[in-house]
Amino acid sequence: MISVTNPRQVAFNALRDLDRKQVYTDIALDRVLRQTNFSNVDRGLVSELVYGIVRRKRSLDALIDLLGKKKARQQPPNLRIILHIGLYQLRYLSQIPESAAVNTTVELAKANGLSKLAGVVNGLLREYVRQAVRADPLLLPENPVERLGILHSLPNWIVEIWLKQLPFEEVNQLCAWFNQSPTTDLRVNVLKTSVEALETVLVDAGISVTRLPHLPQALRLTGSFGQIKQLPGYREGWWIVQDSSAQLVTHLLDPQPGETVIDACAAPGGKTTHIAELMKDKGIIWACDRAPNRLQKVRENAERLQLSSIKICAGDIRKLTQFKEKGDPAGICEADRVLLDAPCSGLGTIHKRPDIRWRQTSEKIRELSLLQRELLKQAATWVKPGGILVYATCTLNPQENEEVIQSFLETYSNWAIEPPLPSSPAYSFKTSESWIKIFPHQHHMDGFFMVKLRKSS
Repeated sequence: MISVTNPRQVAFNALRDLDRKQVYTDIALDRVLRQTNFSNVDRGLVSELVYGIVRRKRSLDALIDLLGKKKARQQPPNLRIILHIGLYQLRYLSQIPESAAVNTTVELAKANGLSKLAGVVNGLLREYVRQAVRADPLLLPENPVERLGILHSLPNWIVEIWLKQLPFEEVNQLCAWFNQSPTTDLRVNVLKTSVEALETVLVDAGISVTRLPHLPQALRLTGSFGQIKQLPGYREGWWIVQDSSAQLVTHLLDPQPGETVIDACAAPGGKTTHIAELMKDKGIIWACDRAPNRLQKVRENAERLQLSSIKICAGDIRKLTQFKEKGDPAGICEADRVLLDAPCSGLGTIHKRPDIRWRQTSEKIRELSLLQRELLKQAATWVKPGGILVYATCTLNPQENEEVIQSFLETYSNWAIEPPLPSSPAYSFKTSESWIKIFPHQHHMDGFFMVKLRKSS
């Protein structure tokens, strides 16, 4: 193990890997933290710097453009990262004194072969401090798209999508919400314990939790809790990590004991295992995914939660017409209910996966929209007459949500939207169109779209 004792150096190493190797934030962060034996405080600082700087990249670049002699894109890559580290501490980490933020960043430049540019780092950061005494150094344009994009560090095209759905002030709140550190929600496995019992066990272990309205199996961790796998009940299968929005999807599907259900894009198995729990582990759930290695995670989650009703079927669901496990002589072709949690742009989860805002493009979303329509068309063929299909995405983009469903319903007259029952946890979130759209700033959970469709009998 390489002994690394400086959290800012470790953050720099991760950010440099992100820049050079184009890896994902969580992968880069895990890679560098495994080389340390940091305390929880130092690990927290590294995580905050890495995730925060990836989120705030556009805002930080705008500050470099305003304060530096060269624009951000003209700076040497390593210097640009070091300036991001200094500016992020000054602007977003109030617990770190200004002098410490400036001095540690100057030392970071020297330690990484930039001694000749240490004066540039010192001068730019101290200029930020001087200007901040009088007013916010981040000057914003009047154009609403540019203004929100620079303030909240988002590409213009994402801001434009949301401004077509919500007024300016609500989009401002939505963008701000996506720059918060994410919370962690647990879904209690009620086949093994109860929400009340797990809540008591966690509180007795010194972990702060809160219940979530309308979600009967959810507990939110509200304080620090260390490593997730060390929490009480993990090995016993009492709970699984799952955002509250994702829990709503399965409640909307409303699977019943004894039914046959297909989860079309199942990995890593959060919704698959929830289906099994709601069915009291009685019936058959087919967990499908194109990637066999990702289905291994479904198996692991099912085993830990001690669920036996889940079967695995690997393959491209656009081509699947029969469901059977390897070695089975026969399978099934139709199900009572089908869940299609479709591949999407993920714009409802960019607080957890900050890379998304920089990796997705309008062109990629057009391709995703076509894929979603193909998947929905195929998944609909698996539903028995009178059966249910739930379409869901973790994005807030009508091109991937409302437009996909409207096109499907216009093409297939034997399908119709069915609103959630008044007894369903999903009922409180129903819109006038009878689908569900979760805006995070309104409900404090991941952004999601979901709709329940019934096939005529």
